[in-house]
Amino acid sequence: MTAVDDISDSTEVVEMDDVPSQFFVEKHSWDGLRDIIHGSRKYSGMIINKAPHDFQFVQKHDESGPHSHRLYYLGMPYGSRENSLLYSEIPKKIRKEALLVLSWKQMLDHFQATPHHGVYSREEELLRERKRLGVFGITSYDYHTQSGLFLFQASNSLFYCRDGGHNGFIQGAPMKPVEIKTQCSGIRMDPKISPGDPSFIAFINNNDLWVTNIETGEERRLTFCHKGLNNVKEDPKSAGVATFVIQEEFDRFTGYWWSPAAPEDADGGRTLQLLYEEVDESEVEIIHVSSPALEERKADVYRYPRTGNHKHTLLKLAEIQTDQHGKIISAQNKELVLPFTTLFPGVEYIARAGWTRDGKFAWAVLLDRSQQKLQLVLLPPALFIAASVDDPQWEEHVEAMPEGVQPFIVYEELTDIWINVHDIFYPFIQTTNDKITFLWVNESQTGFCHLYRITSLLQPGCQQWTREYSPADDDFKCPIEEEVTLTSGEWEVLARHGSKIWVNEETKLVYFQGTKDTPLEHHLYVVSYESPGETVRLTKPGFSHSCSVSQVCVCVCACETLLKETSDAKFTFTWCLHINVLSVQLVNNSYKGVKYLRLNTLASLGYAVVVIDGRGSCQRGLKFEGALKNKMGQVEIEDQVEGLQYVAENYKFIDMSRVAIHGWSYGGFLSLMGLIHRPNIFKVAIAGAPVTVWMAYDTGYTERYMDVPENNQHGHEAGSVAPFCKGPNRLLILHGFLDENVHFFHTNFLVSQLIRAGKPYQLQIYPNERHSIRCPESGEHYEIMLLYFLQHCVSRSFSGLVSLRRLSASPCFILLR
Repeated sequence: MTAVDDISDSTEVVEMDDVPSQFFVEKHSWDGLRDIIHGSRKYSGMIINKAPHDFQFVQKHDESGPHSHRLYYLGMPYGSRENSLLYSEIPKKIRKEALLVLSWKQMLDHFQATPHHGVYSREEELLRERKRLGVFGITSYDYHTQSGLFLFQASNSLFYCRDGGHNGFIQGAPMKPVEIKTQCSGIRMDPKISPGDPSFIAFINNNDLWVTNIETGEERRLTFCHKGLNNVKEDPKSAGVATFVIQEEFDRFTGYWWSPAAPEDADGGRTLQLLYEEVDESEVEIIHVSSPALEERKADVYRYPRTGNHKHTLLKLAEIQTDQHGKIISAQNKELVLPFTTLFPGVEYIARAGWTRDGKFAWAVLLDRSQQKLQLVLLPPALFIAASVDDPQWEEHVEAMPEGVQPFIVYEELTDIWINVHDIFYPFIQTTNDKITFLWVNESQTGFCHLYRITSLLQPGCQQWTREYSPADDDFKCPIEEEVTLTSGEWEVLARHGSKIWVNEETKLVYFQGTKDTPLEHHLYVVSYESPGETVRLTKPGFSHSCSVSQVCVCVCACETLLKETSDAKFTFTWCLHINVLSVQLVNNSYKGVKYLRLNTLASLGYAVVVIDGRGSCQRGLKFEGALKNKMGQVEIEDQVEGLQYVAENYKFIDMSRVAIHGWSYGGFLSLMGLIHRPNIFKVAIAGAPVTVWMAYDTGYTERYMDVPENNQHGHEAGSVAPFCKGPNRLLILHGFLDENVHFFHTNFLVSQLIRAGKPYQLQIYPNERHSIRCPESGEHYEIMLLYFLQHCVSRSFSGLVSLRRLSASPCFILLR
């Protein structure tokens, strides 16, 4: 059997006797591989990030036209490479079984959202790293329904425009957004509209909280935590900012929250309130990250909380008084009546925060350092006073507080594994002052994440505030009057990474995404929260769906099934938007996107590609996920080996003598562990940005899974890569030199150990890249390098066992999370 004649000169096809054609392994030159990767990336660029996201449904007040609603979203117009604000008109009438395809319209007129030359500020660049953003242009926006105000960050500035609300909808040509001028130096980040008075917006500038009135142009700095010094060591505080660990490990990207209430006084003025987090990182280690390739660029200097570091965090309240014209009369910061650490001893992380819908309470989700105890706390605004406990006027402020003002711990969770922070909290409007009812998900109770309706009694627990007051454990803990299970079983309600629920209080229904049918697919379900019964699936099986639900609904795919089922069930929610997307799992029925295009490329070149979700992966219950508690790197590899052997035995197309393993970040760590501990299985490892010493990684991640080193010395030692570098065969290490997440220190330490042990390795550095490879040229080079290295190893015998020219099966490529 010979190679076909029309293969280019850069391709060499290896001949194999009596082997099916699908087992051909092609060998290419570097330029040949470059052509392959360049072509695949060029094609994938046409489909990547085209799926719309961040949907906003707005009902039309003008009933005379043919359309009932408008759908706003972020998307990439044809022929563009940057995200922009788009909208679609939704018709009033549609047949139930019809496939509704909406046309999009551009909201903004010839608007350049990406900074010139694609250069973002350092603050934006780091935020993009934390959010894993790969697109350019507008990446998020805030919308105020009543006024139709859009607010977004673009081109290193802030802009707004209006459409919908009481002002009606634009017709015809796109609009030009208005730039919000400022006196601030530096970049304004995280802009938000005040729900109670949309003429006011807030933003972060140089680690402090500011507000501005977009009607009058008045601007005011609210906090004064940051000194603006060049010396990071002397400037450790921030206000309204989510710190590195909170962003990276808890998926919270803001540090302040507007109250939805803005009551008017007798003269027409308003009181606006913002809850915000203040952080002191004095005890957090300072890290320097720089690249020798960037001589003109100064080193990045910032604080990185390695395992064992400690920060101090607390909640404060900013209060703004305005007159009837919107002019700021006064602005003051208020503190809790007693220090945060006194009221909530043992709390390390403010994982989530916000306000109840009527603004009666601020709320927060608090975690201890081990992340095994969670408290959901309500904080009445009156609990914040305009004086600290050390202020001589403290007693006067306390005496003026209403009786019974205190924190209320309305729910508590405990586990011996860890608590996965989620985004599901729906408080109902209180009908009586002595209790509150809300929807919540709990994973620790049954081991699977499920929905509950909870009613807690708001019973006073403290008698009187004094400087010496020391709350007992049960002082603020509220008794649970009722806890109703809404969903159950060995499956999960999706609650992490921004997952939402949608509640219709008229029909008493709650809509959510889950894995009831199979852990391989995400579907939209509905259940009654008033009288729970059967959980009904609304989306078509065979896919994973990402959904956004409103009183109006648009279906991108599988809509004919959705419309029929919702109509038969007489639901008032008759529309929903869902898109097949990649979820946290690697193994599921979903479109994997361009990030996994290399797997198709490998398969097309003759490699067998195997992806296995072993213990430690999500969506299969806390026991399955928690199997690696205190022993990361010790159980996952065994699952990979077992799965690989199963595939090899049952499908007969894998040569077990030629198995390569590859992963990035934690997957890079596991790739090294596979090569070190199971060299009889894994002959080649390609480790991208690997963690090599867990004591050098961040607190939030490491301590959740591995505890602090003094409590789990054996686990930390067994999970460290460097001491076990005794016999790797073929190893390629890739790392961005500017990586601010898994610092280059990890690779530096590993390489030092390999050199000391006299072991071979190959190192590929990307001087201008961080933890994620962003530059298209770097990304292309990385994929070529991976294939070239793999091809070089595969084209030679492994440990003298097998020659490529006599193979009857494919070499195997394992991909890790």
